Amino acid sequence: MNRFLAQDVAFEPADPKNFVGNARVKRLRMAEGTVVFLVEFDPGGRTNWHAHSAPQLLLVNEGRGLVQKWGEPIVELTAGDAITIEPNEKHWHGAAPSARMAHFAVNLNLTTKWFEPVSDDQYCAS
Repeated sequence: MNRFLAQDVAFEPADPKNFVGNARVKRLRMAEGTVVFLVEFDPGGRTNWHAHSAPQLLLVNEGRGLVQKWGEPIVELTAGDAITIEPNEKHWHGAAPSARMAHFAVNLNLTTKWFEPVSDDQYCAS
């Protein structure tokens, strides 16, 4: 058994090349090939469109968030909700316009390909 304490890892600003708005990230290295990110989004903060080479699990632990798969409607999530992103699904996730959101992103042996920012028109379609 290994214990990983979030308090031992500092938040860093999210990479502005891959995020719109304000967000910060803690990278919690777990077992070999497993990384868990704690991401906190300010209202309106969101990732760019992106895809992963393997499934990703998002666990919302605070606030109200939005997730969208390319070509599909936006899905709302609240604290306690979870969603899986399948391999190679182009998607984005972030906070609702009027609420903060924090989630854990569980990544098992995956790589991420980043695409264009989510436009305000796409985001406001919620």
